[in-house]
Amino acid sequence: MRHGLTRRLVGHVAAVDGVSLRVDAGDTLGVVGESGCGKSTVARLVTRLIEPTSGTIRVAGRELDKLGEAAMRPVRRDLQMIFQDPFSSLNPRKTVRQILAAPFRYQGLTSDEPVEDLLERVGLRPEHADRHPHEFSGGQAQRIGIARALALRPKLVVCDEPVSALDVSVQAQILNLLQDLQEDYGLAYVFIAHDLGAVRQISTRIAVMYLGTVVETADRDTLFARAAHPYTHALLSAVPLPDPDAERARERIVLHGDLPSPLNPPSGCPFRTRCPKAAEICSAERPALRLIAPGQQVACHFPEPLTDEETR
Repeated sequence: MRHGLTRRLVGHVAAVDGVSLRVDAGDTLGVVGESGCGKSTVARLVTRLIEPTSGTIRVAGRELDKLGEAAMRPVRRDLQMIFQDPFSSLNPRKTVRQILAAPFRYQGLTSDEPVEDLLERVGLRPEHADRHPHEFSGGQAQRIGIARALALRPKLVVCDEPVSALDVSVQAQILNLLQDLQEDYGLAYVFIAHDLGAVRQISTRIAVMYLGTVVETADRDTLFARAAHPYTHALLSAVPLPDPDAERARERIVLHGDLPSPLNPPSGCPFRTRCPKAAEICSAERPALRLIAPGQQVACHFPEPLTDEETR
């Protein structure tokens, strides 16, 4: 990080550190955590919108971190992104037809599918093709962003909080659309969000991030039924329950303090300054992400205990 008129180097920020993730064709990896935990950085690293300082990024067997921009161009057909704010990601001066034609023009390709068909695939009408982005609602604009991402038939789509700027009812429509498209085309998603309700609906596996690191990974049902990391428990306790009586009866886990600065992260476990279970070892030794049950990993010295049957 550089500061002042002379751009003097005052420190290094590790926005993402030691993150290892995998998503298979037809699956959705949900990535959750507080604002500032590194979720969007992961999205931009996977899509090479920012360059990693170390590590490896593989998509469909190719190591993207070793490719130059010219070599990356054909790879981007298989790797697309849906952004959080649909209006800021769409050129306001272009019509929808021009926006959806842009990926083919960039790749030097001709489309075998008319723009009108692309629009119908995402629930819009053919006559929308000659309108501008400002003529649409937020949900409609996000459908245009989805159509653009799918135009080249990618293998992996990174969804960076694609429903957080939308009304609740519209969120459900967009999530259902993404699931339908995944089923039709065998897409793999990396779905980044802070809304655990949305993540639960669409994900097959979930990775929980805190201060640039992954603290727990598990399949969706396992994470919601028997989370092992104290931070995951705190996140889950903030999800509203549909039953008012159950909502009033349950105990809410309140984390005290703010997310530490990545310029000066805590020693040992990054979560220890807010963790109710923190002990001396937590400040001296950083816990490694380890397997505690089939398909479930956690980075914690004192994870929630599992039964013998759960660990088999």
